[in-house]
Amino acid sequence: MTRIVTSAVIAATPAAVWQVASDLAAQPDWMHDAHAIRFVSVQTSGVGVVMDCYTRIGPIRLVDRMVVTQWIEGRTIAIRHQGLVSGTGRFTIEPDHAGTRFTWSEDLRLPWRLGGPVAGAAARPILAAIWRRSLGRLRMLAETAAAPAQHAGRRSTP
Repeated sequence: MTRIVTSAVIAATPAAVWQVASDLAAQPDWMHDAHAIRFVSVQTSGVGVVMDCYTRIGPIRLVDRMVVTQWIEGRTIAIRHQGLVSGTGRFTIEPDHAGTRFTWSEDLRLPWRLGGPVAGAAARPILAAIWRRSLGRLRMLAETAAAPAQHAGRRSTP
């Protein structure tokens, strides 16, 4: 099992970060390895969502079937990977003195035909780097969405 954990502090409210992170259909907008999302279930948010994520990491392309196993509004989304790569993943959102801490953790099992545990160990730093880049994009989207709300009610003086 390969465990990867990365986090970022985002200068936006937890609600603003949740708005971006919980839009499952828009995950390819900020996840560098996610090319497209296709919902298998009618439901598109909450526990029970089933979706296929078309993933590209270098020359590797695969369809990652994911099932949402936990959905705590404004705080947590957890999934189970049911495709070629199996395991679990979780996003958590927590208030932080500078805004919001977003943590992304994954426990992944690569099949033998993709190199198994040896490839998983070698992939850990690569995946962590990709996900750190993704969190940078998530930060930009959440902070941009939060900016108008942060300036609402302020009056500029001529």
